[in-house]
Amino acid sequence: MFFGGSFGNRQDNRGKNLVHQLAVSLEELYNGAVRKLALQKNIICDKCEGRGGKQGAVSKCTTCNGSGFVVRINQIGPGMIQQMRSHCSDWDGQGEKINPKDKCKTCDGKKIVRERKIIEVHIDKGMDDGKKITFNGEGDQEPGLEAGDIIIVLDEKEHPIFKRDKTDLHMNTQITLTESLCGFQKVIKTLDNRQLVITSLPGEIVKSGDIKCILNEGMPVYKNPLEKGRLVLHFDVKFPIKNEIRPEKISKLEKLLPPRPQVSIPMDAEECVLTEYDPRQSQDSHKNEIDDDDDDPRVHGGPTQVNCATH
Repeated sequence: MFFGGSFGNRQDNRGKNLVHQLAVSLEELYNGAVRKLALQKNIICDKCEGRGGKQGAVSKCTTCNGSGFVVRINQIGPGMIQQMRSHCSDWDGQGEKINPKDKCKTCDGKKIVRERKIIEVHIDKGMDDGKKITFNGEGDQEPGLEAGDIIIVLDEKEHPIFKRDKTDLHMNTQITLTESLCGFQKVIKTLDNRQLVITSLPGEIVKSGDIKCILNEGMPVYKNPLEKGRLVLHFDVKFPIKNEIRPEKISKLEKLLPPRPQVSIPMDAEECVLTEYDPRQSQDSHKNEIDDDDDDPRVHGGPTQVNCATH
């Protein structure tokens, strides 16, 4: 029975993949776009054809046959052996030696050189945040290995107005109290610069927290861009600020609104004063104020110093 061991981080004899995160706007994901990227990658040296030196100047390690790795088989129990792959201890695991005078001057015996690669990334309508776009065989090259891939990972940037949820787009819409009660019209600019007009229904009252949507005005569906999700509107009613409505207008406004509910106040009810709530001020601070009052003899009717008037 065989048990596998560690074989390093290389799979299927491929070169290293190059992974690059690309920040994209919501507009680009909505409309589609083409972005050009300049990347640095390893390619096989043309001068020495990936040998690292002159023809015949490279000596291979006899222990690992130039691979840099050796396979050892260990018996771990009756009828059970484990196969382990590890770096060759000879020649510092390089697998090969090149006489310094025979080294390739272009790659300095490394067999590979750096190259600047420009790629075009096609962003299709409706692609998701985190979508991977793969350029097969465009990654790092190494002698004796299949070239790796370039993998572009889309990173959706936050939008100041719209928030994406799959194919739906969400946005906050603020209306005034007048618009809430009397109706409104709003113009919404879409991600492809169209103008949408929304109008409340006659007699409809829109409250804070109400959610409405426009069908087929959300994100395009990936690979089916003629179909779209919903544009979801979250309404927030802005009330007048303090003293914005003059006192003489309040009575007129009250006549137009439904009457206030009648409140029966018990004889033993205590009248309180409403103050502004400050979440930064804890209850402990109020307790400390009370404790300070406990130390003040004037609060409990204790002796106080009285200055005599001088005539």
